[in-house]
Amino acid sequence: MGHPGTLPTINREAVKQVLRVGTALGGTLADFTEFDRKNYFYPDIPKGYQLSQYAHPLVLGGVLDGVALTRIHLEEDTARSQHEGDLPDLPAGRQGGEAGQSLIDFNRSGIPLMELVTEPVLHNPTAAGHFARELQILLRTLAVSEAHMEKGEMRVEANISVAPEGSKELGAKVEIKNLNSFRAVERALEYEIVRHTKTLEAGETIVQETRGWNDEKGITFSQRSKEYSHDYRYFPDPDLPKLWISQIPAFKNLASTLPELPWQRRERLTTLGIKPEDAEMYVVDEEWSAFFDAVSGALSKEPKLLILASNYITSDLVGLRKANTAITLPEPSDFAELIRMMALRELSSRGAKDVLALLVRERGNPRSLAEREGLLQVHDEEALTAVVEKVITSNPKVVAEFRGGKEQALQFLVGAAMRESKGSANPAILVKLLRKNC
Repeated sequence: MGHPGTLPTINREAVKQVLRVGTALGGTLADFTEFDRKNYFYPDIPKGYQLSQYAHPLVLGGVLDGVALTRIHLEEDTARSQHEGDLPDLPAGRQGGEAGQSLIDFNRSGIPLMELVTEPVLHNPTAAGHFARELQILLRTLAVSEAHMEKGEMRVEANISVAPEGSKELGAKVEIKNLNSFRAVERALEYEIVRHTKTLEAGETIVQETRGWNDEKGITFSQRSKEYSHDYRYFPDPDLPKLWISQIPAFKNLASTLPELPWQRRERLTTLGIKPEDAEMYVVDEEWSAFFDAVSGALSKEPKLLILASNYITSDLVGLRKANTAITLPEPSDFAELIRMMALRELSSRGAKDVLALLVRERGNPRSLAEREGLLQVHDEEALTAVVEKVITSNPKVVAEFRGGKEQALQFLVGAAMRESKGSANPAILVKLLRKNC
């Protein structure tokens, strides 16, 4: 807030995390780095300058999702401006929210902020949105940030320029600030492309400026003229020490601290035969990824069962979680045992679903639960003959249709026999016995 006498301090952990991101993206880590004062006046930074990096960023270059990066640097976050129509309700007796007024929220002012800048190689809003999503996945995988857009933990500032086809020069740049959803990024860029194009076709000039985004109206609006880098009068901050990264033990061997990266995980899972859409769920969601990996460990000697396990996770288990978000996932070893029982045909598909629901609600051993509920699949022809005879007796019209050559009637009888056995009967044996006894 610019209080006299207060001095800044470099956040060691923030520097380390930026360097980890740079390592993951294949960037060049700085040996020497320093912080600069970026001089400008705006209500969200009352001391008149922002601590940032200009000539010596922490990371240069790198690639994410095929998009070349310019730099990754660390700076201080500013305060948050809230304008008319976007103001909170204030307690009685406090002013604020009247027409034409703004409030400044200093809660995040001065905290470390990583800024990642791409080269101008994104050519459409969809690609920009996809890039931002990939960045969010990476930040979460590295545990650098939870990166919730709606909470301001990750923000996108999209720079856009439009030029005549074939032009070797980029058009005037407009920056759209503080977009807080991926859809907003795409919509704002779509709007700006149309606005720039119409302006140029009318023979007018694009003003280099900073614009905001009104999500409700679906339009951008001018905030202030956009400065050029020399307008900020960057110079090294005298209050912060210069850093020689290679001489700081905490910043050595950062590659060894990296987990499996999103693109590595995609490749590993698809190589195992996991469907791409299922693999993507494990890439995006750390909880499901950890659960699948734990199940994989329990099935390490039976790798062929991993595809079956993944199918039950992404369909049945995810379905149970969606129906009740409070449920806890079963023990990976118990889930793996359930998959083994299915593979050995000790459980039918229906029986496996029922046991899985019990595992989620009650926990416990899947075999014990299946035995308790009578869900273990019966292969004994003698035991199933009584079930088949009861179904034949109870459905004389359907039996007559089958005897008359209607093959579909057999499926009805098999279904009835499965219900009679509570899903425990082996379907193949039921078909054999029904054909024999009808």
